[in-house]
Amino acid sequence: MMSFSEIETVSKRASKATGYSWGISEEIGKSVRVLEMFNLPGISTLNQYLKKIKNKHPKKLKNISKINKSDEELCPIYTGVSILDNCNRLENINIIKFFNINYPLLIIPFLSRSSEITNKTIHATLDEVKFTLNSNKTIFTNIEKSNVFKNTKELTIEFSENKNLFTDIEWKELYKLSENTFVPESDSLKNSAAGAGLTDND
Repeated sequence: MMSFSEIETVSKRASKATGYSWGISEEIGKSVRVLEMFNLPGISTLNQYLKKIKNKHPKKLKNISKINKSDEELCPIYTGVSILDNCNRLENINIIKFFNINYPLLIIPFLSRSSEITNKTIHATLDEVKFTLNSNKTIFTNIEKSNVFKNTKELTIEFSENKNLFTDIEWKELYKLSENTFVPESDSLKNSAAGAGLTDND
């Protein structure tokens, strides 16, 4: 079994050999590593995509708006990087749609990292497949693990506020209980605390 470090390194180098810059290739390596860590087909998807664009490198996505269409298929790498770079602005749009993206599974790790930056849960729908991404820590999906998703007609992403599942009363009750572990301050504690007994001679 290949290590995650090997997966990241080979993905990065293969991407560079296909025409991506070293900076973008490093992002690709990190993304494929994340997919494989969550038991999603990162290597298979990247391998097929790089073979497809070998003789025609995709164009960069210049701007992201609420609705994003192009005469050509959108590159999941450039789209993902653009989302990541602009996620603090895009979260205010709330719901964003993309159409005709190649191998869209490669965009998921970029959304996961965007979730961490914005501190918001991101819900992504690739046609009928759903993803929930939370703070770059969890990826929940109903995708079949072997599905490399060659193309999607529509990708919808939605930023949603993270909210506490507990009530204020529950929090206050639990906090009140936690106060029983607090140690009352005494003269002996004051004398032994950090900095106690030191004399400032300046």
